Amino acid sequence: MTARRGARGTVVLLSGGMDSATCLALVARERGPVYALTVRYGQRHDRELRSARALARRFRVREHATVTVPVGPLLSSALTDRTRKVPLHGTRRGRIPSTYVPARNTILLAVALGYAESRGASTIVIGANAIDYSGYPDCRPAFLRAFERLARLATKAGVEGRTRFRVRAPLLRTTKAGIVRWGERLHVPWGLTWSCYLGGRSPCGRCDACRLRALGFREAGVRDPLVRTR
Repeated sequence: MTARRGARGTVVLLSGGMDSATCLALVARERGPVYALTVRYGQRHDRELRSARALARRFRVREHATVTVPVGPLLSSALTDRTRKVPLHGTRRGRIPSTYVPARNTILLAVALGYAESRGASTIVIGANAIDYSGYPDCRPAFLRAFERLARLATKAGVEGRTRFRVRAPLLRTTKAGIVRWGERLHVPWGLTWSCYLGGRSPCGRCDACRLRALGFREAGVRDPLVRTR
């Protein structure tokens, strides 16, 4: 599997998690400049931000931009509201979990689109996944296709026909185990990534993100360097 990219460059939304790290490793193999964008939107697991910086350095992107979009207080989510508890006993499949951040991918992609147009890039890559996070409406293929159409109508470069913006989600239909296997082939430094919703010095091992990560590594038969063995 490959991520098609515009000849003039690609913006990768880099959260610091295993999915975005795999996307960055994939894009880094292609020709053309790579720009990484990390958005601080009030998430409580800001430990990922340090991982994003480390990953951007490892893959030697042309530019790594970290921007703050102060929407956290406006968004009702367990990831942005510290008075709400992050579920630690798993979320029933098919239900939208409390960790859903209202319109998050719309916000992130909008910032990435402006960044891409400013840098002359034509492709945006996002680590959205429609299998493990099937409860999130903004991880669906229909949403990503709709945003791609919007990108062509909402930008000067698109309206003038100078740039045909593309939104790529190479992991969209890949299981967590598949992502781990793919990342192994791409030599993703898993020890630099972070998934736990709670942040801290070590993963909690109980939130949905930790559970999905653990499942992926276990099914892929790969040891997660973030998990200490006794």
